[in-house]
Amino acid sequence: MTRRTGTHPDLAHPRVGAALFSTWRVGTPERQRQAVEAIAHTWERRPWPAADLLAYHVYTGHDGETLMHHSQWAGEQAYEAFVKTHRQERNDEIDTAVPGIERVGLDRYRYYRSEERAACDHRVPGLIVTVRVDFEPGAADRRGDWIDLLLRTPPGPGAHHGLIAAHFHLATDGTHVLNYAEWETAEAYDRAIAVPVGEEWERVRTYPGVKGFTGTRHHHALGLVPE
Repeated sequence: MTRRTGTHPDLAHPRVGAALFSTWRVGTPERQRQAVEAIAHTWERRPWPAADLLAYHVYTGHDGETLMHHSQWAGEQAYEAFVKTHRQERNDEIDTAVPGIERVGLDRYRYYRSEERAACDHRVPGLIVTVRVDFEPGAADRRGDWIDLLLRTPPGPGAHHGLIAAHFHLATDGTHVLNYAEWETAEAYDRAIAVPVGEEWERVRTYPGVKGFTGTRHHHALGLVPE
């Protein structure tokens, strides 16, 4: 069966062969809440759909309009089988409860590496920030090197205070990197991004092939896992 959990996902779980992120636009904070509850109700009434689905998490966007979905699969074939056999009936039930949901898009990733939390760090993230880093056409091979450069660049004074962990994923279509960053609070993130960028970080921002950065703030609203 399916059960609800408040535990955040393990982004570096070794069994995850396919990490999927998608966005739904629902329109208002009230409809965000209604959609989360509709998802929970729909899934909890049904058996867990596949052994190769490790977890499914939903986040409310701080924009008050969107939901981010993150599912962890052992491989993409398991996801494709789910689409053929289980996804539509679940979406139909959710749409009946909350009509007018716009499903904006889905991106597929493979995990690359993380800036891990310390073993003794038991903080619970109060804010999730996803940063999409787009690359120029033909620069897909530069993405891993860019992540490596970022992770060996020392932060400025106080710049990473409040950062719990950051997990980097490579889009399978070669177009971008996704950084899923866990922050202690929104205030800690605001302080960090207010720190002036030094010369070393400017090299990260202007790395050859990088087109631009898009950051989005989220709150973890729902976790679903097998019983």
